[in-house]
Amino acid sequence: MSSLRYRSVFLSDFHLGTRWCRAKSLVSFLGSMECEKLYLIGDIIDGWKLKRSPGWPNSHNSVIRKILKMSKKTPVLYIPGNHDEFMKEFQGYSFGGVKICENAVHTSPDGKRYLVVHGHEFDVAVMYKPWLAFLGDRAYDFALHLNTGLNAVRSFLGFGYWSLSEFLKRKVKDAVKFIGNYEECVARAAGKYGVDGVICGHIHNPSIRRFKEIDYFNCGDWVESCSALVEHLDGAMEIVRWFDKKSKKDDEHVVYLEERRALAAAD
Repeated sequence: MSSLRYRSVFLSDFHLGTRWCRAKSLVSFLGSMECEKLYLIGDIIDGWKLKRSPGWPNSHNSVIRKILKMSKKTPVLYIPGNHDEFMKEFQGYSFGGVKICENAVHTSPDGKRYLVVHGHEFDVAVMYKPWLAFLGDRAYDFALHLNTGLNAVRSFLGFGYWSLSEFLKRKVKDAVKFIGNYEECVARAAGKYGVDGVICGHIHNPSIRRFKEIDYFNCGDWVESCSALVEHLDGAMEIVRWFDKKSKKDDEHVVYLEERRALAAAD
């Protein structure tokens, strides 16, 4: 498979250090593409989980090695989130070509300016009700545990991967309302920064939307969505999803592009 070439790639929410990180899919995606700039937008390492139950699978080392190898010829910006806020201590420093910064402003080929942040700054529960954020995190873990069992049964029956959490986000009224309110809040904040849009992660919900004159981009996660926001050489933005599949012929992992979505028209 020839390498996909992008101007910029935005990734967030790897949650390295947890059993939920889809590290093999992530390594496959990173190995399949080249870009002029790579943004890591928070929750790359899950410090919350590592405090409770330390563990680091070998496959997660592969992710780190792949990023460090890319950083030798590709600028990499690492913007910490709420799960890896300990990285903020190193703001302004570079490690193996990976620069740590609080946020960034990305400029598109046509001159549009986008604020790049993790996004927890706009989450009321995270900022003002940490106990609620903690409960939400544990509830999310519980949903992922259920999802593991459900997908084991689905796999036995010959069905593909299905995400319970993503289903609930789309169907449960309060979840839909929260996501909508969050996206609008982020979009409004863009106006205060004097930019044309915001690129973020945090809520594990890949999306490209437009609120009035503001562009909103969420690159998703590598726990369920296995998604990235990519900027093509001409500046067009798209969401891509990348999963591992087992080949019945040679039992090797094969990655495939599931979804491409261009910037939506104005509402």
